[in-house]
Amino acid sequence: MDNLIFKEKIFVTRPLLPPLEEYQLKLKQIWENKWLTNYGPFEHEFQSNLKKLFDAENVELFANGHTSLDLAIKSLDLDGEVITTPFTFASTTQAIIGNNLKPVFADVEREYYNLNPENIESLITEKTSAIIPVHVFGNPCEVKKIEKIAKKYDLKVIYDAAHAFGVKIDNESIVNFGDISMLSFHATKVFNTIEGGALIFKDKELSNKLKALKNFGITPDKEEVRYLGKNGKMNEFEAAMGLCNLNKIDDIFYQRSLIYNRYLECLEDLEDSGDLKLIHPQNNVFYNYAYFTIKLNSIEERDFLYGKLAEYNVFARKYFYPPCNEFPAYDFDRNTPIAKDISNTILSLPLYIGLSLDDVNQISKIIKIELKNFKNL
Repeated sequence: MDNLIFKEKIFVTRPLLPPLEEYQLKLKQIWENKWLTNYGPFEHEFQSNLKKLFDAENVELFANGHTSLDLAIKSLDLDGEVITTPFTFASTTQAIIGNNLKPVFADVEREYYNLNPENIESLITEKTSAIIPVHVFGNPCEVKKIEKIAKKYDLKVIYDAAHAFGVKIDNESIVNFGDISMLSFHATKVFNTIEGGALIFKDKELSNKLKALKNFGITPDKEEVRYLGKNGKMNEFEAAMGLCNLNKIDDIFYQRSLIYNRYLECLEDLEDSGDLKLIHPQNNVFYNYAYFTIKLNSIEERDFLYGKLAEYNVFARKYFYPPCNEFPAYDFDRNTPIAKDISNTILSLPLYIGLSLDDVNQISKIIKIELKNFKNL
């Protein structure tokens, strides 16, 4: 098996960088403008380009995705309880708690691991003020069902769309659903601005409030401190990186699709035999191929494969593990068995531009060999 060991470490993701000379041209302009942050020309250009890309009227940019979500919650003046998913990154839960709200965890569905609308309604009480679903791995939630529930009970909906840049459902940008959608532009994402984030929202009246909240609560019109805000502004270096990467976004999606589809081709026989579960993009969805995950049949099998892959210099990720309602920092209700099962058996495989199709073939071969070895233990 030594011939299958990679010479260099293969990680789940690798930051996408534009040609250095392209970014250097942006840096030269920053030096000439002497404008580093606080609503500079690159931020305005980037904001305008995102509005066009998403066909959205209202977009605000932030220093990172977590701050974006935190201030989205704050801007809607929520109180009481928020129904959300336990199968997500820590940021989602911590943004809720950080706004003095109680997260109420609804279990997820088994196909795409998103918040199951069928589990929401029974958890709604007089204290519920919002629903915060997550488009897990870039796969859209059942937005129409969630919208119907929200309207019935007069609840706000904030989508954590950190994984879903560029995703469309029935040719409509996924970020245009709900009251607010949050995007993360972290270095590990499909599209990055080094760090960074954005909010896309329907209510134009939120624009000035969000501008204030990300600038210490200072209103942009009268320069009064009306809110308890934060320093959450996007800087010009982030915006410049965003502009460079945005020029290549169609090719980014295409290159990632080749890798994703090769994994599907290589591993479909294991799915057919019941050895693992794959995620197949939905027919009405334009997917961004954010992550390639496999679900094994037991935590023992997942952990065995995770450890064995590392011996071949392939560093997969238990993503997300554990579910958020099992964090030792908090005392939450853990009655979400489907989320727990998925968290115990999920494994994210390497997927980034620069990973060759031959690399995918090799990783897939390793998986087949080691799953067979596990059965023979």
